[in-house]
Amino acid sequence: MADFRSFRASAVVLRHSDWGEADRLLTLYTREHGMVRALAKGARKVTSRKAGHLQPFTHVTLQLARGRDLLLVTQVETINAFLPLHDDLVKTGHAAYVVELLLRFCYEDEGANPSIFRLLVETLDRLEKETDAWLPVRYYEMRLLDAVGYRPHLFECANCGREVLPEVQFFSFITGGVICPRCGGGLQHLTRISLETLKYLRHFQRSSYREASRARPGPEVQKEAEILMQGYFMHLLERQLNTPGFIKKVKAG
Repeated sequence: MADFRSFRASAVVLRHSDWGEADRLLTLYTREHGMVRALAKGARKVTSRKAGHLQPFTHVTLQLARGRDLLLVTQVETINAFLPLHDDLVKTGHAAYVVELLLRFCYEDEGANPSIFRLLVETLDRLEKETDAWLPVRYYEMRLLDAVGYRPHLFECANCGREVLPEVQFFSFITGGVICPRCGGGLQHLTRISLETLKYLRHFQRSSYREASRARPGPEVQKEAEILMQGYFMHLLERQLNTPGFIKKVKAG
């Protein structure tokens, strides 16, 4: 990060927590500097003008100054509050899932990654506007994996390198991709992946969102793809994600 005493940044508020008696500690993903933490002094006071701009999922423009240990928010302006994401619990859950994945795979001091920032803002916008979150979430998952270096192998066998043929295959979380039936007989810990599900995941990996939005997968394919992606993320992170359980409870309730 360039050593300026004060600078502007475009950011999405990922989360916040109480700090001291009246301050708020923010975790932000910025276009210019990647993941950063910043302190908003007095943001918990009733009279604070900053508080309404610093809710999770909000896209903002910030003026940041360097304090002794943390960046300080001196000015903030909302670009898009994505209000429907706060008014609908299912949308809240999916937005929180998007943020949770980002927090698990990205860290402070990694520097700027404008493609991840753009993906984050575009995904929040899609979740706000679209009634079904399946496509925005699956597309985000595939593109985030690309950006952080875990792109799954979907076009050739992750074990032998042969081209994947149009037939039922296996998926290996360990090798990070599709395993052909020829190799699948001799490997353990594999998950079956249907031809239809593989087709859609490939489509999301190589297509623009506009092209991907033409996909019309049925409920069984949607469920299989979701379970597969959740399993892959759990393997990569070596832990269970929190938000999928919350989303299921909200839908069930």
